[in-house]
Amino acid sequence: MNRYERFVDQWLPIIWKAVLETFQMVGISLLFAVVIGIALGILVVLTRPGQALANKFVYQIINLIINIVRSVPFIILLFFILPFTKAIVDTTIGVRGAIVPLVVYTAPYIARLIESALLEVDAGVVEAYTAMGVKTRKIIWNVILREARPSIILGLTIATVSLIGATAMAGMVGAGGLGDLAYRFGYLRYEVDVMYATVFLLIVIVQIIQSFGNRLAAKLKKD
Repeated sequence: MNRYERFVDQWLPIIWKAVLETFQMVGISLLFAVVIGIALGILVVLTRPGQALANKFVYQIINLIINIVRSVPFIILLFFILPFTKAIVDTTIGVRGAIVPLVVYTAPYIARLIESALLEVDAGVVEAYTAMGVKTRKIIWNVILREARPSIILGLTIATVSLIGATAMAGMVGAGGLGDLAYRFGYLRYEVDVMYATVFLLIVIVQIIQSFGNRLAAKLKKD
């Protein structure tokens, strides 16, 4: 049995399990982060001065919360909200323990991306629909979000890539996934082949997601 066959026989099941854990963390965290982030992004746009639901107090509070959370590096945030994570999912380790900090870290980032995408929409189009008496709710869903789809997709692609990087950091504190594999075996036990395989897989995953996001955004831009 050569070196390659030994590596496949010994490490492939472990690496596959780590890949699945990474996809679990990214998938579940992204789902919650997108829902929260889009809601916050829409709210921060609508409540800013001069907008349909302008409210200086609400806008400043949401803006402040987003800025504060985005200012904290993920690894610090991970430890800082341990009591909150424990209260929500009853654990601070494993895939479940990583979900809460990943959502808290990613949602404000998505909110800013959504805000930027929505503000790019031509104000004249929105004003035209408003003048026709179309309700704000319909303008948001049928006009603003539709016009901003390419920018939103690109923003979510960037957020997903960032989230993958965060899962790798979460792996260093026992969250599982490729980050945990690279740290425990590649770094602590000096299994160089495992480190190379982990880095290669992360590069491939990121490239696939980025390419898919770019193509989808380009397609929506043409529609």
